Amino acid sequence: MRSVRAWLIVVAALVVCTLMVGGATRLTESGLSIVEWKPVTGTIPPLTDAEWSRQFEAYKTIPQYREMNRGMSLAEFKTIFWWEWAHRLLGRLIGAVFLLPFLWFLWRGFLSPGLKRRLWIIFVLGGTQGAVGWWMVTSGLSGRVSVSQYRLAIHFMLALFIFSAIVWTLRQLQARPPSVAPMRVKVTGRVLLALLFLQFYFGALVAGLRAGRVFNTWPLIDGAFIPSAARLFFEQPWWRNFFDNTLTVQFTHRMIAYALVALAIAHAIDAIRSRTSPAVISGALWIMATMIFQAVVGILTLLNQVPIDLGLAHQAVAIVVLTLALFHVERLGGALPDRTPAKLRLVTGDGG
Repeated sequence: MRSVRAWLIVVAALVVCTLMVGGATRLTESGLSIVEWKPVTGTIPPLTDAEWSRQFEAYKTIPQYREMNRGMSLAEFKTIFWWEWAHRLLGRLIGAVFLLPFLWFLWRGFLSPGLKRRLWIIFVLGGTQGAVGWWMVTSGLSGRVSVSQYRLAIHFMLALFIFSAIVWTLRQLQARPPSVAPMRVKVTGRVLLALLFLQFYFGALVAGLRAGRVFNTWPLIDGAFIPSAARLFFEQPWWRNFFDNTLTVQFTHRMIAYALVALAIAHAIDAIRSRTSPAVISGALWIMATMIFQAVVGILTLLNQVPIDLGLAHQAVAIVVLTLALFHVERLGGALPDRTPAKLRLVTGDGG
């Protein structure tokens, strides 16, 4: 069992690295620097001057170069190219690091039927993520200078779902009795997690629309704490404002952040007053503290017009908050009993 957990920890760590490099790729406007998708041969970067020239000339054919980067040097192109290449390479590396040990564990019969099904689903999601990534890139190759915020949000959310599935699986490989907590504490913990995913989605829309660089005041936005309805809902039909209206998207992102902090504080107070287990109280307090810290980092990122260091810090803390929330909700629900074959427990020394 230890070997399976170690393998999944490595995969989860690689997913986090890919998320961070992906964030840097977005912040540096590097995501469209490679205009072709070669899943195998694309692993090898340009090695000659001729190949670098070919890649640069291909980039010059898309709107982003003509409207944003016209006249950039080859050296400047190489900078954005390396970000995107590293992001794609990490995606390929995750596939290999996941699949090869997985096949070995299957061959040796180390995985229970339930665990095998879950891992196959994670593998399929990972393969789908590669296709979604290219689908996202194609949206920026003609007619616009950046990728579609819709496709960016789907790409980002799928990465978070994969990470969450791995973390959840890791937690459930450790059999523990359910934590004692009132139903309302369990419910608010799950609501916090659901609200987090909604916040991540709007955060991705904010990134795709560059909304963090448009309204850079706090606590007011567009001159008011709550902007006028005419400004928030001028797109038709009205629901499009939540996806296309820069002001509405950023305002929604802020409001969800306030709701998350308030709910996290209430959840922690309720856990303490309910005299739940120390692990539940500790988890609730950690979530509250990291959410408050994340709000502060988000405000600083906004006021400074999203510099790359603060932008990446905002994303990194978000991943920490998500991990803590997953741990907390899984703890509140209890772990599944250990159904791993005895063969694996004996081999790894976890048989007890």
